[in-house]
Amino acid sequence: MTAVSAAHIRAIDHLVIGGGLAGAMAALRLAAAGLAVTLVERESGPHHKVCGEFLSAEAVAYLHQVGIAPRELGAARIGNVRLSAGDRLIETPLSFPALSLSRRVLDEALLHRAEENGCQVFRGVGVETLTSDGGQWLVTLRNSESLRASNVFLASGKHDLRGFARTSTKQSDLVGFKSHWQLAPAQALTIREYMDLYLFPGGYGGISRVENGIANLCLVVRRSVLREHGGWPRLLDSILRGNRHLRMLLGGATALTPRPLAVSSIPYGYLARDTGDLWRLGDQAAVIPSFTGDGMSIALHSASLAAQMFLAGKSAVDYIAALRAQLRRQMALATWLSRLCVTRGGRAAAFAVLPAIPGVLRWIAASTRIPSSSLVLEVGTAAAGKFDNCSKVAL
Repeated sequence: MTAVSAAHIRAIDHLVIGGGLAGAMAALRLAAAGLAVTLVERESGPHHKVCGEFLSAEAVAYLHQVGIAPRELGAARIGNVRLSAGDRLIETPLSFPALSLSRRVLDEALLHRAEENGCQVFRGVGVETLTSDGGQWLVTLRNSESLRASNVFLASGKHDLRGFARTSTKQSDLVGFKSHWQLAPAQALTIREYMDLYLFPGGYGGISRVENGIANLCLVVRRSVLREHGGWPRLLDSILRGNRHLRMLLGGATALTPRPLAVSSIPYGYLARDTGDLWRLGDQAAVIPSFTGDGMSIALHSASLAAQMFLAGKSAVDYIAALRAQLRRQMALATWLSRLCVTRGGRAAAFAVLPAIPGVLRWIAASTRIPSSSLVLEVGTAAAGKFDNCSKVAL
């Protein structure tokens, strides 16, 4: 990767802020179409992120389009979903094939693919300020260098940039946690090809295998409930004591880090409106509740849609309007369900209704996906040619 050091204003064409799924995918698509693209990523190397790490069929298709085969990176298959709370357990096959792969591995694969297609990537460089300046963008980096960019694609994930914070939503009081665990052999077999979702007082979460047999434990909890428990250790202990199935899965397991990653004030249900000339991608454009497993798919889709519309001469306003139209319905449904799940009455209703209605879990999963008619099949003539020989590895 290239290092940034000189303190001066440098003119560039297209700037992508953030090297996660959305940023790397947009940079890759634009660079493959022949544009001069610069990407800045605040982390200096591979790193984990708070994420359920679930790849739906749509997400996998987008990755295959640009020559990335998740199975070759070690992704685990997911074919079934289980929902547990207390002593109760509901199980059903997914209505679509899925995979699970850590963000540490996947994000790096996308960044390297972007570089291979001509994108200039700067690591360990955060953005301090971003201001509109006479039809262009003036960017101050945390190493004191300044850039002047014609176009900016904001893909900073769950972290807002000063002056460009996302608006609060009806469900902005959740704190997210994520940690990887080494399971005991018997439990590793039990969870194989399953996404295990679980409800607990004040929150919900999921656990599934990623690469190398590691399990990703992820959850969100209301801030008030977290305070009542006094922090992560007591919260996790309470969740395990209250959920027999999850307690069994983590029996004999070892957390691979002393503390989980955490993120607060997640604006579930956020869907960007008119953003002027700024192209918002991924979580900066739409934040769907994590239990749907569609966050990674939306990140890749928003990036691909933005690249497609930018190359077609459309504006950022046109792009946001199109994305809102595509996601509005499923975002509303997912947010309503998420708010229901963190209430006492909602958890009781879930287990009263779900067993009586076959396929409800599958219906929820299918109804919160990106519509197949909205998926981007091709981005730019030059880019399409570069990706003609992409891997088409089946799930």
